[in-house]
Amino acid sequence: MSVKTPVYLDYQSTTPVDPRVVTRMLPFFTERFGNAASVEHRFGWEAEEAVAQARERLATSIGAKPEEIVFTSGATESNNLAILGVAWAYRRKGDHLITVATEHKAVLDPFEAWRREGGQVTVLPVGRDGMLDLQRLEDAVTDRTTLVSVMAANNEIGVLQDLEAIGRIAKNRGVLFHSDAAQALGKIDLDMDAMGIDLLSFSGHKIYAPKGIGGLYVRRRNPRVRLAPQIFGGGHERGLRSGTLNVPAIVALGEAVFLARTEMTEEAERLRTWRDKLWTGLQRLGGVFLNGALEPRLPGNLNVSFDGVAGEKLLLGLQDLALSSRSACTTASDTPSHVLAAIGAETEAARAALRIGLGRFTTEAECAYAESRIVEEVKKLRVRAAWHAAV
Repeated sequence: MSVKTPVYLDYQSTTPVDPRVVTRMLPFFTERFGNAASVEHRFGWEAEEAVAQARERLATSIGAKPEEIVFTSGATESNNLAILGVAWAYRRKGDHLITVATEHKAVLDPFEAWRREGGQVTVLPVGRDGMLDLQRLEDAVTDRTTLVSVMAANNEIGVLQDLEAIGRIAKNRGVLFHSDAAQALGKIDLDMDAMGIDLLSFSGHKIYAPKGIGGLYVRRRNPRVRLAPQIFGGGHERGLRSGTLNVPAIVALGEAVFLARTEMTEEAERLRTWRDKLWTGLQRLGGVFLNGALEPRLPGNLNVSFDGVAGEKLLLGLQDLALSSRSACTTASDTPSHVLAAIGAETEAARAALRIGLGRFTTEAECAYAESRIVEEVKKLRVRAAWHAAV
């Protein structure tokens, strides 16, 4: 089977919009273009009804109630609202927040902003496998702690944290638990009550919906979470996030999460099979290292480093593969991935890492092509490096 290049293998960065999602959202640009806040006429009612259906679908997918879903522009905004919203709302109770060194910058940066405001911040380390030490988490909680923020699935190494255990610790110590689930929604089972999650961030463009739409789950009972809004002007979304709702994108997000939940088991099994086959094939090279634990891990994620290879040259030689070496949100920096640094990867190994992201539209033929091309390019670079070392 022929393969069209470049082959897209960067699904942790973003996903194409599923054609079924496009079909669902298109009428809301033209025929059903009403403002969901316009309650005096049919155009507004149609928009409001469509938003309500999307809210219901999202709530169902995570074991929540519709009124606990707040629509935002994406996970970055949701993370800021959750973290800084809790920090300011509960500052009289305490000013101490806890997170993890491998979090996305959309979590680490709000924590740093809180530190600059005079708040107390603890950033916990992880092991070589990328997993959080639960005892260290429990020991870090003080009587001034108000929030623990731990991502569900890492965006670079794909490692899945034990959300249920973290939720129990938070609940037992009387602190709120936030999780960035941008990479996890629609790919693994999420249940807010079972996992003890009080706030959950998610984004549409990771699950085949458009960019620029996302949301935040905010628990309303046991406990009722209070947030200080970060955007003002009109009191939309129960006062937590003002601004005219992006109805077409919200409809798309609702459809995308419905499709993801419906097809999750079959899709995960297929991607895990191809990922493991690709990993087995790459190990033929020798001097290949998996970054983070193989399990538990996102089914479509593989992050590997190669001995004796310069990362920039490897990516340059693989222009027929759309790959990345780290998060798309940090590629403007020349420094190695902070995630790989946190799990103890040497600087050169971090620079020679490839993040391979498989997704819904990846084919088995593309996986086989990627394996052959990566093996070919690594061998070529190692030969060149050996020759230069010898002369």
